[in-house]
Amino acid sequence: MAANRTILLLSVGHGCVDVYQGAVAALVPFFVAERAYGYAAASGIVLAASLLSSVAQPLFGALTDRRALPWLLPVSTVVGGLGVAASGLGGSYGLTLVCVAVSGVGVAAYHPESARVARIASRGSHTSMGWFSLGGNLGFAAAPLMVTAAVSGGGLRWTPVLVLPALAGSVLCLPVLRVLTDRAASATSGTASSCLPEVADDVRSFVMLSVAVAARSVAFMGLGTFVALYARQRTGGGTAAGTAALTVLYLGGAVGTVLGGRLAARWDRVTVVRGAYLAGVLAVAGVVLVPGPSLYGCVALASGCLYVPFSLQVTLGQDYLPSRVGTASGVTLGLAVSVGGVAGPLIGTLADATSLRTALAPLVLMPAVSYLMVRTLPEPPVHRLAASPSVRLRQA
Repeated sequence: MAANRTILLLSVGHGCVDVYQGAVAALVPFFVAERAYGYAAASGIVLAASLLSSVAQPLFGALTDRRALPWLLPVSTVVGGLGVAASGLGGSYGLTLVCVAVSGVGVAAYHPESARVARIASRGSHTSMGWFSLGGNLGFAAAPLMVTAAVSGGGLRWTPVLVLPALAGSVLCLPVLRVLTDRAASATSGTASSCLPEVADDVRSFVMLSVAVAARSVAFMGLGTFVALYARQRTGGGTAAGTAALTVLYLGGAVGTVLGGRLAARWDRVTVVRGAYLAGVLAVAGVVLVPGPSLYGCVALASGCLYVPFSLQVTLGQDYLPSRVGTASGVTLGLAVSVGGVAGPLIGTLADATSLRTALAPLVLMPAVSYLMVRTLPEPPVHRLAASPSVRLRQA
């Protein structure tokens, strides 16, 4: 029961952090409407949040491989929220970029440590890791509704209210830190003769998995950045049509994450990931090509296919790189979300020169690249990351 409660708290806290990754994309239509940004300028905002996050997350992962940094959970949550909350203040494009970049660093600091703690608390359960990842997906899904409720009436000057989830998430981290402290005291007073098994890293498989993760991120973040604007074009609707498309995208991801954990309980992880990416090629093509209201069904299917592998890739990365779990978590969990934002300005520049539909067409190739990368990967053994409380805490 204590482990389930810890996973639940981590899941909700994960949602309170990832709401800010979704919020950056959800704010793009409001920046376009209120400040007349073009596609390239608007995608640059997403890039600012993603670029620092992409670089910083593996660095934070490597840092947490060396020592436990549980205090990062509440601190990074607050930093992530403050950046987005300040992004609508003032009219300077440069200041906006700085604010969302600060938010990206906060998000980067959160993910490696939280993924390690969650994996340890889950005792290697794919289902529990799926619930942890689900929290982040629901945070993404809530972002468009939260942003619309906050700024649609009064404009971007109301973005400071968006700090509220960060404050709530930082408070939810405190019971998790208390559990870690209690376990540390128990481990110190007891005997802990077990230790982590010596298992060799499979660097080649981890690199191939990382390429698959990056390609998947380009597809999902490309859709996340522009699907609201694209839905308004393809359906002839207004802001509500765009918000609905973004919400469907994120909710589809939530369903896909839970489904991925359940499917992995019946088949091995690599098989499930392969099938999801293969189906994702057709689903993303549907988003680009299908007109009218049917677009929403394609968005949901594409999101589900891209998110079925999400939590499975986290545990696969940890099992391919068991001696550097923090680094693996930083790449597969954090980088999976953030690196795709780097491609955003390229998509935006192409859209400004041609059309948004033409610019989104290359995204169809991204799930195909991911499939090719995972097609020959082996299924690694599930490593119990810690066999004793003291080791768990050192690793967490």
